[in-house]
Formats: sequence, C-alpha cells, structure tokens
Amino acid sequence: MKFGVVVFPGSNCDRDVAYVTQQILAQPTRLIWHRETEISDIDVIILPGGFSYGDYLRCGAIAQFSPIMKAVADHAEQGKCVLGICNGFQILTEAGLLPGALIRNRDLHFICDRVSIRVETSQQIWTSNYQEKSVITLPIAHGEGRYFAEADTLNSLEKKGQILFRYCTSEGEINDAANPNGSLNNIAGLTNEKGNVLGMMPHPERASDEVLGLTDGLHLFQGLLAEKVAMAS
Repeated sequence: MKFGVVVFPGSNCDRDVAYVTQQILAQPTRLIWHRETEISDIDVIILPGGFSYGDYLRCGAIAQFSPIMKAVADHAEQGKCVLGICNGFQILTEAGLLPGALIRNRDLHFICDRVSIRVETSQQIWTSNYQEKSVITLPIAHGEGRYFAEADTLNSLEKKGQILFRYCTSEGEINDAANPNGSLNNIAGLTNEKGNVLGMMPHPERASDEVLGLTDGLHLFQGLLAEKVAMAS
C-alpha cells in the first residue's frame, strides 16, 4: 500500500505521519507538495495537521484552493482512501469532501492534551482493527476543533453510521464533561457516505510509536493494511 502525505505551506505534522507509514509500517510513502497534481500512484492520501497557510482567514480556508485538492477530490471520487487529521479535517470540510465545519473551541482556548475517544463502529475500513465501543487514548492539539453541522446533517450522520469517533470518559460515557472543545454530539471523527474519506481532530500518528508510550493510533493504520491484504486474497 502506497501512502501520500500532502505538504502545505505551514504543515507541521507531515513528517510525523510519514514516519509512521514509512518507518513503523514499512510502506512506500511519498511527500506531496501542494502544487503537485499527479497522485495516481497513491492508495491512501493523508492531509496532515499543522497550520496550512498560517490559518489565515480560517483553518483550511486557503488550502482548499491548492492545486492538489482537485486531485484529492478525484482520488476520493474513485473510492480511494483519504485521511484528514486535525488541520486536514478542517481542509476536507472547507473543500466539501466532508459535511459540517470546524469552528473555535467552546472556551476559545487552544487545547493540547490526551483525551479518551470511543470507537463507534468496527465495520469501517478505518476502524477494522479496533473493537466496537472500545475506548482509546489519542492526543489533540487545536484551537478550532469544535465540530458543527445543521440538525439535518447531524441526524443523517447518525442514521448512516458516519460517526466513527466520539470524545468520551475513560469508561466510554458520552457527556459534556468529556467533550474538550464543544463538538456537537461529541464528534471527534467522521466519514463521507462512501466511508472512504475520514476526517478526525485527534492525532493517531502521535500515538503510533512505543517510544511515546501510546500506540492506540497505530491500529488505524494497521487496519488499512489488513483490509488491503484481505481484499487481495
């Protein structure tokens, strides 16, 4: 499986993701400058965290117009996998590849912490290596991570099973106290209707190396590889 990690001006987690895919998982990985437009050789495109274009206007607002984004949209339309992490999630909503928006955190503070996340389903390619309703720990680092969508959109996301991750207590309870940024329905990560595009505010790449003492995020990437092997057999 070949990974492509898009590098925008201001990206600061691109090397972190590439380290996981290339060094830990031993998969071919290409860093893709945002002005490139040829990604037909890539299986999984990742939009990493960071501050693309300095977060001017609002997070992801300028990055959506980068030349690479037309190729990313075509990649998604073909049913190939797209993962947006933190700023990458913001870019995907700005580009219309995922519904809703990421707005200022409830308390208007930048949050950098480790939080509990509940895996809502194991029936998606992204979560196939997790147990359904299991609680994992992932780092977050954002100032505009509060997920917002209109009521009809939220109802549709719930009905169609597009919500993959929610902020929760360490026991898996979903409540306001466990919601670090005020995201509606405690949403931490969701997919498009096809399930091949995932956006999430927590950073799985920062929880994928044993040296960091946290490997819950590695299961997301391992699940992708396992699904590829299963499809090939």
